[in-house]
Amino acid sequence: MLKINTLIRKDYLLVRLEGEFDVHAVEQFRQVIDESIETSEVRNLALSLKGVSFIDSSGVGAILGWYKKIQASNGETILIHLPAQVERVLALSGLTKIMKVYPGEKDAFEAAVGG
Repeated sequence: MLKINTLIRKDYLLVRLEGEFDVHAVEQFRQVIDESIETSEVRNLALSLKGVSFIDSSGVGAILGWYKKIQASNGETILIHLPAQVERVLALSGLTKIMKVYPGEKDAFEAAVGG
């Protein structure tokens, strides 16, 4: 099961994920982000994967899908605090080459939005 918490920080939707990001969690992930972006009108997405214990190709595909939507509206998607096994999967898929990766939220927001 995937736990999803969201909050708005500057013009980023910060999404904190915890648990297994697999085929069973993808629809929930999409719905939460859809609703959050529609109601807040933010244009950037920050994904904190600190609590993710497992990610499969469905999770990777969901992240890529949102990356493409955010890019289409001239926004940015960043990845924060990737556990080693999650980072390996995202690196193999090429996502770490197209998205900025930060070790923690403080680093990400200082670099991305100046605090």
